[in-house]
Amino acid sequence: MSDRLPRLRALRARRAHNGTADTAPAAPAHQHNPDASTSVVDAAIYRDGDRVASPGSLAETYQMLKNDPEAMAWIGLYRPNEDQLASLAAEFDLHELALEDAIVAHQRPKLERYDETLFVVLRAARYLDALEEVEFGELHVFVGQRFVVTVRHSEAPDLGSVRRRMESTPELLRRGTEAVLYAILDKVVDGYLPVVAGLENDIDEIEIEVFGGDPAVSRRIYELSREVVEFQRATRPLVGMLAALSAGFTKYVVDEELQRYLRDVRDHVDQVIERVDGFRELLKDMLTVNATLVAQQQNEEMKSVALASNAQSEEVKKISAWAAILFAPTLIGTVYGMNFTHMPEVDWVWGYPFALLLMAGVCGGLYLVFKQRDWL
Repeated sequence: MSDRLPRLRALRARRAHNGTADTAPAAPAHQHNPDASTSVVDAAIYRDGDRVASPGSLAETYQMLKNDPEAMAWIGLYRPNEDQLASLAAEFDLHELALEDAIVAHQRPKLERYDETLFVVLRAARYLDALEEVEFGELHVFVGQRFVVTVRHSEAPDLGSVRRRMESTPELLRRGTEAVLYAILDKVVDGYLPVVAGLENDIDEIEIEVFGGDPAVSRRIYELSREVVEFQRATRPLVGMLAALSAGFTKYVVDEELQRYLRDVRDHVDQVIERVDGFRELLKDMLTVNATLVAQQQNEEMKSVALASNAQSEEVKKISAWAAILFAPTLIGTVYGMNFTHMPEVDWVWGYPFALLLMAGVCGGLYLVFKQRDWL
């Protein structure tokens, strides 16, 4: 274990190089002490379901746990530094691959067993009413025979309420570290229910907007679809994780009552997944309906444009027809208005009536032609 601290520092450097470092501000220098308590949200020693001590540092927690073979430690961390994780790794023999995941974060939900230690990654979710969107968080849990270490990388879930629940029910807490894992799983899964309700409300609003002709609804459907997909990625792996836990009930002698609790969590997960799958299908249908309505609206607009264009063409034809009719007498009158000396028609007695008749005849002929072709 002595070589893990340099490895952890290398992992942190690699994360920073890849641009995946935590968004939290850099830790002050005093936090590089493994016993720095800034990231330790709560640490407690439990015996027979009761909290018997609240150590002030990681080192004190280790010592109390060693002094009491019947005790169990629960350490809660929020964005710990690499030195703290190295200290935990050395004390509880945590596997370096699990530590790498805990440092780098951005992991998919999973459950892995390293010898006697379970490593669980969970994706918590909460619905933000003000923004009408879903915020996802990440939680890492190390579960050994006598210890539980929780590493949060976000505000959700609220593990303080989980700890209070367990401390108020000693009969559950005395069942050991598996009971703490169950309570954490139950908290995360219960946190999905308000998210499901929020998404359902958003979908109802979108449905109204679709048939109301809101032009911005396509973007909202797309954004909500992305949230639903992300939610599926957070919930679907829980089915396999809970199945893996169930498969190990006999081998690891898990309490029967805890088995019932975990099956209840599995039922809740199935319900959430079923509803979320329905959301995704509904959003697909809504996107199709919206595209159809938009296409119909565009067709109506094009039809209106075409009708306007046809009406304009009819007016242009009428104007052109009347211009042609008026052009003929104007041309004839212009010719005979030249007043040249040698114009035989000038001396003709019937010249003037002939010119008038010619004008009337040409205009009448053109009028009949245009009328026959529906230009007038």
